[in-house]
Amino acid sequence: MRAAVYRRTGPAAEVLEMVQMTRPVPDAHEVLVQVRASGINPADVKRRAGWNGMAMAHEAVIPHCDGAGVIAAVGAEILPERVGERVWLWNAQGGYGTAGRSDGTAAEYIALPSDQAVTLPEELSFQEGACLGVPALTAWLAVAGDGPVAGKTVLVQGGAGAVGWACVQMSVGMGARVIATVGRRAAASVVAGAGDVVVFDRHGTDLVERVMAATDGRGVDRIVEVDLAANLDTDIACLAPHGVIASYSSSSDPNPVLPYYDLANLGATIRFLQGFRLPADQRRKAEDTINTLIREGQMRPRIGASYSLEDIASAHARVESGAPGQTVLSLSRSERTLR
Repeated sequence: MRAAVYRRTGPAAEVLEMVQMTRPVPDAHEVLVQVRASGINPADVKRRAGWNGMAMAHEAVIPHCDGAGVIAAVGAEILPERVGERVWLWNAQGGYGTAGRSDGTAAEYIALPSDQAVTLPEELSFQEGACLGVPALTAWLAVAGDGPVAGKTVLVQGGAGAVGWACVQMSVGMGARVIATVGRRAAASVVAGAGDVVVFDRHGTDLVERVMAATDGRGVDRIVEVDLAANLDTDIACLAPHGVIASYSSSSDPNPVLPYYDLANLGATIRFLQGFRLPADQRRKAEDTINTLIREGQMRPRIGASYSLEDIASAHARVESGAPGQTVLSLSRSERTLR
């Protein structure tokens, strides 16, 4: 099978290469998936680059945690009826903070645990399905991890990103009122199109005043945070008493300073989360919610560009550039490669 690999961390154009590999054989509790599309998350390119001192733990790594395809074979303990099922894949490589597995989705086939291959609704293409995975599961935990949000106000910091866009759509679909921040003017109309969403420029000096005005001075019940260190002061100023900050990243500073009494006086809660850390019961609930919202037309990933497997280095460069929309690799001969 064709696969993209890297044997050392570093710049995409220098370390990524195409190889021929033996098709994997699924273990008893695994499925073999013919990959039709491979999703690329920021964490995937950080891992390949050796971000934050992350070292190689395998001789060669096939990158990417998320993808979509068709189950081609199953292990001895898996129902044979799953063969032929369209599926979306999540966290194929394991936790981002560790070396994880050597085999990701940037290959024509992947064997992985059966519960990491979720039925893909017919409403989505394989390319769109490859954009679910960790972003969608993270969004569920960030939005609904503490219970229903219907009737509440949710502030999504970074509403145009992969996780942020999923959070915006999910919050609207669950009956919340949504305020989202974006960094690009062009993204504002896209995010606002999700429904009952108020969109503000995250760079605006009057952001706190605008959020408080939009909530009649009360503040927001829940904040989904893309960069805790960068936005914590704003979050505290916008948070209603007993509100929750659900943070899934702190890229600007992995060691943020927390102003204890400012948070304590609000009775605030900070949730530190990663989508792949969901307990099994919550994960199943998240998968059901995601697929239900998709079937109801309330949730759909936004693809910015699609590349061939051979052009993976360019795809990684696009993710690193911060270009809008999600980036995928198309391994399906029938799906057109878009830029």
